[in-house]
Amino acid sequence: MGLFDMLYRVVMRRNAVYVTFVVAGAFAGERAVDYGVHKLWEMNNVGVSFPFPLRRPPLRWCC
Repeated sequence: MGLFDMLYRVVMRRNAVYVTFVVAGAFAGERAVDYGVHKLWEMNNVGVSFPFPLRRPPLRWCC
């Protein structure tokens, strides 16, 4: 229980520190997932060229 007590004392005692920890963790986690998915995408698409445009033309709502 020593690790959890230390974590509580350092991170979760004050609301501002806890919120900062959560926001920083979410940002770091998002960056890690983005990096991992990007690398996986690049590994699966080695040597593939994309002949189609990446941006679709705007939709026409009438005539």
